[in-house]
Parts: sequence; structure tokens; C-alpha cells
Amino acid sequence: MRLSSMADYAVVVMAAAARHCGGTRVSAVQLAQETGLPTPTVQKLVSCLANAGLLRSSRGVGGGLKLARPAAAITVADIVEAVEGPIALTACVEKGKHECTLEGACTVRPHWPLVNEALRGALAGVALTQLTQALPTPQPLPSEYAA
Repeated sequence: MRLSSMADYAVVVMAAAARHCGGTRVSAVQLAQETGLPTPTVQKLVSCLANAGLLRSSRGVGGGLKLARPAAAITVADIVEAVEGPIALTACVEKGKHECTLEGACTVRPHWPLVNEALRGALAGVALTQLTQALPTPQPLPSEYAA
């Protein structure tokens, strides 16, 4: 399973916005410059993220974007769901979807919600603050260990 490009970019944009947390508001153009993403893509994502209650936007002098709640209270699951909708590995658990030829006899279908919840729980365990922290730089091996 892979995240869509838009979900991936949404995480990148939110991490950039979180680095401004507590500071001044930031614009979509500035987030685009910081992340290297095209401005129209960032503007589209900002709209989705604001509609989901993850970003707050204000106009006028001193306006811009800010996290709607503390970065520690926003998870990767929140961000992915803002862009993609509910986290699910299969479409068969969605109401109204009848695309599987095994649907009538599938014994696994009733268990997919358990799998989907486990996946969502894993993503919900990663707070946005964790994505803004610098990772330690790996130290080179001493010359006697180098191959």
C-alpha cells in the first residue's frame, strides 16, 4: 500500500506549517517555496486541510495560515484522512461498493474493518511534532570498522 501523492504532499505541507507553529502566520506561497511543491498544489491541499479543521486561514493584514490545533494533537492519520477520506486497504468495506467477484462468498470481508483500524491506529500514533524534529546525523564508522 502506498499513499497517494496528494496525501504524501499534505503531510509535507503540514510539517512545514508546524515548523512555524507559535510564530507568524504563513502563506500557501511560502509553504510552496519551503517544500518545493507547486503553488496550485499547495493551495488545493490548504483548502482540504482547512476544511478538515487542521489549518486555520485568515485574510487581510497579518493573515495567512496557522495550525488549527497544536502539532502534538494532529496525527498522520488526521492528515491522510483530510485528503483521502477514511483509511481503508480495500474498497469492499465501503457502503455501496460491489466491485469484488468474491463478495458473496468472502470470509475475510467481515474482518477488514479490524485490519483497517490497526492501520489507522498506527498512523494515529505518529504526531505531527515527530515529523518536524531533526533526526540525529549518523556518525561514520571508525576506520577499523569500515569495509
